[in-house]
Amino acid sequence: MQGGRYFLTTFAAEINEKSAVIARMAKEIKELTPRSENYSQWYQDLVTKADLAENSAVRGCMVIKPYGYAIWEKMQAELDKRFKETGHVNAYFPLFIPKSYLSREADHVEGFAKECAVVTHYRLKNSPDGSGVVVDPEAKLEEELIVRPTSETIIWSTYKNWIQSYRDLPVLCNQWANVVRWEMRTRLFLRTAEFLWQEGHTAHATREEAVAEAEKMLEVYGDFAEKVLAVPVIRGVKSETERFAGAVDTYTIEALMQDGKALQSGTSHFLGQNFAKAFDVYFLNKEGQRELVWATSWGVSTRLMGALIMSHSDDNGLVLPPSLAPIQVVIVPIYKTEEHLAAIRERVEPLIKDLRARGISVKLDDNDNKKPGWKFAEYELKGIPVRLALGARDLEQGTVEVARRDTLTKETVAFEGIADHIESLLQSILKNIYDKALAFREASTRTVDTYEEFKVEIEKGGFILAHWDGTPETEARIKEETKATIRCIPLGGDPTPGVCMVTGKPSKQRVLFARAY
Repeated sequence: MQGGRYFLTTFAAEINEKSAVIARMAKEIKELTPRSENYSQWYQDLVTKADLAENSAVRGCMVIKPYGYAIWEKMQAELDKRFKETGHVNAYFPLFIPKSYLSREADHVEGFAKECAVVTHYRLKNSPDGSGVVVDPEAKLEEELIVRPTSETIIWSTYKNWIQSYRDLPVLCNQWANVVRWEMRTRLFLRTAEFLWQEGHTAHATREEAVAEAEKMLEVYGDFAEKVLAVPVIRGVKSETERFAGAVDTYTIEALMQDGKALQSGTSHFLGQNFAKAFDVYFLNKEGQRELVWATSWGVSTRLMGALIMSHSDDNGLVLPPSLAPIQVVIVPIYKTEEHLAAIRERVEPLIKDLRARGISVKLDDNDNKKPGWKFAEYELKGIPVRLALGARDLEQGTVEVARRDTLTKETVAFEGIADHIESLLQSILKNIYDKALAFREASTRTVDTYEEFKVEIEKGGFILAHWDGTPETEARIKEETKATIRCIPLGGDPTPGVCMVTGKPSKQRVLFARAY
């Protein structure tokens, strides 16, 4: 009888504890601005409160905090694996680019000139009045150096030394690096003066080979976005005015965020022979004839973090696909005595070993400086896909409480076989997150035929498919009057011709419009 009374008391304590969780969690949630109230502020709140990043002391730059960087590392590792599987190797090229290099490719310099940071001197000295250090006027560089906004110029000046014959081709290099583009309006991850990225730069003997490379890397990005980030994307080609500066064609993957704005999430460029001409990069073909090399470049950046956040997260915090979560499973013991805690540890230790053997990251949070309710709220905010809770009742009955972050649901299941259940659950979560984002995009994609209809629909957000006459003038007018841009000409889209919604002139096919970040 005494044992039964103890069990009931313990059970009641656990119920009270779990009830308190809800109250504490609600308080935590209130600290995030609701998406419906102010989406931009919600995003800013979430990035900072989930410990992903913060603004730095340097205007326009950010500090990526350990939790945010752990997610980026997972992205990096998966992409790097895919690059190497497609035959690419990593290298590193200088941060600084001689100013004269940017002048060699006219479109390229025009595209980046307004965003370039410039190094003019190489030394400081103490101020004569003792107030600090000043730039030494005697240490002026003979030629100014540009802090790389992108690396085509410095890399192609290097490739000139690497390539002499068809035997030296293709060159398939990638580098992981930081770049600087002096942005005036910044937002964490989405647009900062300095950001992290990878940039692939390849050299080929034929146009066909280079185009195939650009298209292949676009598919690498698209597959990564959908299978790892769980973000559905539309693959397409940029219009002439939206393509990369110096490119012949720019391929893009476009994602739709929850607020109805598009986000360019990765680009791959067919550069033609533009940079080979600029830097005199020739090769001798099999017939002994001298030819210009064909080129591509392609890249994704920490902007993918923004895509990840805005595609899936909710008013409770982050929602992370299991493939990118730094911690996939967290175990929170609920106990009153050290004996209870020791018993829970003993129960879960084999499970932890089993999960890790399956490649599943798991954390046992038995820290006693935070209450279980606080831990629940924190892990929900940080988007941990699966949370396990065990108390005295669970030990008695051989059960465990399993909560999934994507649906905010929980169930009590048998502890036996829990590893198999978790493995299956993680796969289910990834699919559910993707399906939810895809359903949103499909519901937010409309087709219009008239400009009047377009002006109404664009205010609702989302993707709009409409005919366009192919001219930069019409494109500029649409942008000026509606703030919408052509996100891409979809690959594999409906090829049915029509008439431009603005001018009534012939149109080859519908293109994808949206307002964008």
